[in-house]
Amino acid sequence: MWPSAELHVHVEGTLEVPLLMQLARRNDVALVSTDEAELRARYRFASLQPFLDVYYENLAVLRTEEDFFDLANAYLKRASAAGVRHAEIFFDPQSHTGRGVPLRSVILGLSQATEEAPERWGMSADLILSFLRHLGGEAAVGTLREALPYRDHFIGVGLDSSEQGFPPSLFQDAYQIAASEGLHRVAHAGEEGGPDYVWEALDLLDVERIDHGNRALEDAELVASLRETQVPLTVCPLSNLALHTAPSDLADHPLAVMLDEGLMVSIHSDDPAYFGGYLDDTVTALRAAEVVSEDQLRVLAVNSIRSSFASEDHKADLLTEVEEYGRAHGLTVEGGGARSIAGSL
Repeated sequence: MWPSAELHVHVEGTLEVPLLMQLARRNDVALVSTDEAELRARYRFASLQPFLDVYYENLAVLRTEEDFFDLANAYLKRASAAGVRHAEIFFDPQSHTGRGVPLRSVILGLSQATEEAPERWGMSADLILSFLRHLGGEAAVGTLREALPYRDHFIGVGLDSSEQGFPPSLFQDAYQIAASEGLHRVAHAGEEGGPDYVWEALDLLDVERIDHGNRALEDAELVASLRETQVPLTVCPLSNLALHTAPSDLADHPLAVMLDEGLMVSIHSDDPAYFGGYLDDTVTALRAAEVVSEDQLRVLAVNSIRSSFASEDHKADLLTEVEEYGRAHGLTVEGGGARSIAGSL
């Protein structure tokens, strides 16, 4: 699997059913069923909101610092096996503090796992604090201020949850504070919301990356701007398929169009426990559907690394890994790009 960076993954969305059941037993939390197959059957959705309903319900099992460590550590172990060499992981503190879980437990449990990731799993990882847009801008400001004493444990802020009716413009104050604190800024936009949400995230929140961004293709001026500025788009094909925010046939996913348009696009798993797979599963599905060529998969891996907030030295090391992987699997790499495919991966 091509060495890559994973930039669009929600740690709460990596809660697999076996761990859900384990944490429920640990914390004496009643689930809707004690049957693993029945719980897995609930991980099928017609749209974003039914997914969010199950997603938030399951978070009741996360109570202690140990729980958050176990959650993040399980993701990091799986991501490493999927070829992820660097991860920037979203977490939603409001999903937990609203249930009475101390913010300290959330952040310290997660950060312990990311700090141990290089030694345990041979990869680097950072955290991005995300605001739940359905709770509004004032709540986002309050959450950020509460989190600032733990500033050294996260590198940026993000914006997720229900998109429709909660435009990026509601969160300008929180993003201005984040910028003043030297935090990186990203936001979900253009998944359910239209191109106007992407424009707002860029112009009003001054984001450095757009998460999803599929619907940017509906606005030619926006596409031209994204091509010129090379603002990264973190696209999640299996998530789009599961939530019906892209064509039902993966072969018709707009990823290929985004690449053809020269956009700085990369692929990620979003909420892999709920949407059918991790990064390697995503690549396998794209190969099977013949959405992109093997050389385009290399480009996507390179784009993911370049789109990350890793240091320039770390990016250079990871890009070298991509080149070495290409050579080892029959690609001739010249001038930083693959020129021919001599064999099948």
